[in-house]
Amino acid sequence: MKVSVIGAGNVGATCAEVIAFRQIASEVVLVDIAEGLAEGKAMDIMQCAANSGFDTVVKGVTKQYARTVNSDVVVITSGIPRKPGMTREELIGTNTAIVKSVMENALTVSPNAIFVIVTNPMDTMALAALKISGLAKNRIIGMGGALDSARFKYFLSQKLDKPVADIEGMVIGGHGDTTMIPLIRLATYKGIPVTQLLSEADQQEVVKQTMVGGATLTKLLGTSAWYAPGAAVAHLVDSILHDRKKLIPCSTLLEGEYGEQNIFIGVPCIIGKNGIEKIVDVTLNKEEKDEFRKSAEAIKEVNKELHNILS
Repeated sequence: MKVSVIGAGNVGATCAEVIAFRQIASEVVLVDIAEGLAEGKAMDIMQCAANSGFDTVVKGVTKQYARTVNSDVVVITSGIPRKPGMTREELIGTNTAIVKSVMENALTVSPNAIFVIVTNPMDTMALAALKISGLAKNRIIGMGGALDSARFKYFLSQKLDKPVADIEGMVIGGHGDTTMIPLIRLATYKGIPVTQLLSEADQQEVVKQTMVGGATLTKLLGTSAWYAPGAAVAHLVDSILHDRKKLIPCSTLLEGEYGEQNIFIGVPCIIGKNGIEKIVDVTLNKEEKDEFRKSAEAIKEVNKELHNILS
């Protein structure tokens, strides 16, 4: 089983590291445009093997997509963050061009790969990947919900003072501070609804902490987070390669589900060897439906820039 990670920055390298340490795949190929970056990070990871006991082979290359041949999964982390003075249109234009180049190069040598999109704005870039490639929608997965849900469980565990492994919770909607929807009503600790264990004020605090989870880390670190995003991608890759059929919130193309059409947005999905194998229909209450609709409208507004670029 082979995974290629395009973009050897912090998130891409952490993803490769987690895949190697957990021996999720037999081979990981890191690719970057910066001379020597992918090679150096791959070498550093491989020098952990003697003391960490993994057999996964991690390789790094500069721009050499031929080395990614026959990848089962391709992860796209490459792209630029929005810079001061940069318009949303400029960001989407630049990152769409990057995603287009990656998709075309990767598909040439790995025509059967499943693609996991991390590049921001993630929901829009997942749609871009679909439109550019013409692939079946099950083969394009936006990572955001997996990360947002992990953060949601973390904040719940902190508030409950319980192990995060004993907590279930999911975040749906867009992958953004104002568009994600932590489903506090459905979250549980060992099967007990957290709404029975936390006050309304504590519940709302957890929801707010989750929604600004990424921004909080950026403020603390001075840059975007990478450990949890890298682990979230590896979690998805594991469910794909080992056909685990895990339920993971992911950004996927909706075609009538949840009342939406032609939009990538986070919903609970079954992830297996074919990528997104099923969209799980969770019954939302009126408030949650309204929030989901608002989230979808916000994504559609961003998508208008993409449609202009691709038209």
